[in-house]
Amino acid sequence: MTALLHPRAALFGHETPRTALPVVDHYCGVEARMRKSLALQAELGPVFDITLDAEDGAPVGGEAEHALLIAELATSAANRFGRVGARVHPFGHDAFEADVDTLIGKAGQSLAYLMIPKPESFDDVDRAAATIDAACDRHGAPKLPLQVLVETHGALREVFRIAAHPRIESLSFGLMDFVSAHGGAIPKAAMELPGQFEHPLVVRAKLEIAAAAHAFGKTPSHCVVTEFRDSERLAAAARRAAREFGYTRMWSIHPDQIRPIIEAFAPAADEVAEAAELLLAAQAAQWAPISFRDRLHDRASFRFFWTLLERAERTGRALPAEARSAFFPVSIG
Repeated sequence: MTALLHPRAALFGHETPRTALPVVDHYCGVEARMRKSLALQAELGPVFDITLDAEDGAPVGGEAEHALLIAELATSAANRFGRVGARVHPFGHDAFEADVDTLIGKAGQSLAYLMIPKPESFDDVDRAAATIDAACDRHGAPKLPLQVLVETHGALREVFRIAAHPRIESLSFGLMDFVSAHGGAIPKAAMELPGQFEHPLVVRAKLEIAAAAHAFGKTPSHCVVTEFRDSERLAAAARRAAREFGYTRMWSIHPDQIRPIIEAFAPAADEVAEAAELLLAAQAAQWAPISFRDRLHDRASFRFFWTLLERAERTGRALPAEARSAFFPVSIG
């Protein structure tokens, strides 16, 4: 009997399937909030990442101590799932190399990624990546995945080159700094809801970043929503980010935002059931074209339904038992 191939082996040929990151990237920089976020992750499971912020979270003059605190938390038992990363200072900042040396030297085995903020160009990203890689070599740590925060004119201009960089796994949009970089030409309303989905220059930036990320198999991560107490508006924004703008990940800046974003990015129950049934049928047919619910499907649509099922798993959705056994024998919970 021929062995049944898993979708990752059958559907992507010579392509490398993109890294399946959790749909929420939760940012925190104050110690109490960092510890609270780690406790919440322990409760919910690795359905969201935590980025400990060495940039905006550090008090002026206290950058070194803050980096040490982040390293301590990343290596503690509170980091149960290995899904804790850190944002360092921008390349060229006085604290950048010290951040990198401290975090790699003390927590290089425990961090999931490093976020590089405010690059002005592809060259900034490349030099930052080289500095980080040299620190990994120096400290005997594995090469950490790198993420980039696109929030300057120069980074947006070269966003496709940045997305193509082999060390980059994700691109995020920095809404606030991007708007501020226009010197008042974009109104404050474009940093709020619904303006951030309506102003043409902001919409263009979001679409360019998402398109660049998808072109090179990287994860596009949507910007913040500052209206953190309005869960309905937040959920609506997250749905727009996912369904209209092509984002597969989104920032959270308050613990109350995590669950609504997960729900908004999660597939509906009927979508999960359809994807599971179709993929099991396709697997049984050795991934040859099939007829399913009076429609013809082949590997192109199989790949779509596989990414949907992966997103269901990453967001903690209930999967049909047969599909879970066939495709996800080890649960993320």
